[in-house]
Amino acid sequence: MKRSVLCLLLVLCLVLAGCSSAAPAETTGPAQAQAPAVTTAPAEAAAGTREFTDSTGRTVTVPAEITKIAISGPLSQVYMIPLAGDLLVGVSSAYAENEALYLPDYLTSLPEVGQLYGGKGEMDLEALLAVAPDMVIDVGDSKDTVKQDMDDLTEQTGIPFVHIDATVESAPEAYRTLGVLLGREEKAEELAVWCESTYDGMVEMMKKVDADGARKTMLYCLGDKGVNVIAKGSFHAETVNLMSDNLAVLEDVVSNGLGNEVDLEQILTWNPEVIVFAPDSCYDDIAGDPQWQSIDAIANGNYYKTPYGPYGWLSSPPSVQRYLGMLWLGALLYPDYIEYDLQEEVTEYYKLFYDCDLTDEMYQNLMQDAL
Repeated sequence: MKRSVLCLLLVLCLVLAGCSSAAPAETTGPAQAQAPAVTTAPAEAAAGTREFTDSTGRTVTVPAEITKIAISGPLSQVYMIPLAGDLLVGVSSAYAENEALYLPDYLTSLPEVGQLYGGKGEMDLEALLAVAPDMVIDVGDSKDTVKQDMDDLTEQTGIPFVHIDATVESAPEAYRTLGVLLGREEKAEELAVWCESTYDGMVEMMKKVDADGARKTMLYCLGDKGVNVIAKGSFHAETVNLMSDNLAVLEDVVSNGLGNEVDLEQILTWNPEVIVFAPDSCYDDIAGDPQWQSIDAIANGNYYKTPYGPYGWLSSPPSVQRYLGMLWLGALLYPDYIEYDLQEEVTEYYKLFYDCDLTDEMYQNLMQDAL
């Protein structure tokens, strides 16, 4: 009897010792992207690893089977939702109610981990480590520092960071690369084919527009005063450049989504045929402002508000939903040239990319002040 009790006590001690050694180290506060002290690494994948070469040319060791992914920010998040939203362990920021109605329910319950690039704060590395992803995926333009950023964060956290180049034109290639990375080639191909077909159709339409000399001059204005513009050389201007003659040609182009700040005198000098305002800009105040009324586009009623839900269709963020912006600008600026029904195209996109059955009422709400 005594021997049995002693054995049980010995086993209990061993179990407690094992639990103690597995406990996580105590942290001192939120870790940000500049905090080199964070060194905790996730557990190794049970199924082994494999090598993956990302768009920077880096060869990264990733789990053979990826079941949990984090993203570097909202741009990457938009790309990932239709392909592998069920694998996401966090979001860059929480969704408002008017955004969540277009998205699968599971996304709204995920924790926030912040974003690596952009003007809305930094990635919270402590929150990232807490959700323990197999890897972090960055999708978008290839910034000058991206290769070093990915290396530094991989070393700092022990989590593989990979970058996939993606522009409006190269979205199909980005999806095919992501499909290989995540083992979801079939879905990736479906998304890639939709993007290819849509992009090629818009390019062909604009060739006809240009042949007739019918390309519209346009500005895309942001900010509470409406005097920030998305300039021609900005990554955020890709859709605007494709679908119009973007008059915002500036020497020093701001690379973030806030755009270049100018003034009404400069906008009057450009005097575009059409002005499109960002969803959260001063659109509602324009009609009663005599200064804006001196601009032809405003005086003639040729100004509109960019559709929004769950993201802005032109640049916020500058991700794959900009295909909606292409389709919308085609219908808005060149109604005599389009060979598609805008509502049908938008409805298909929302089903394919968000698994959302867009109702007529939802569509009309998206189009308010946009057509």
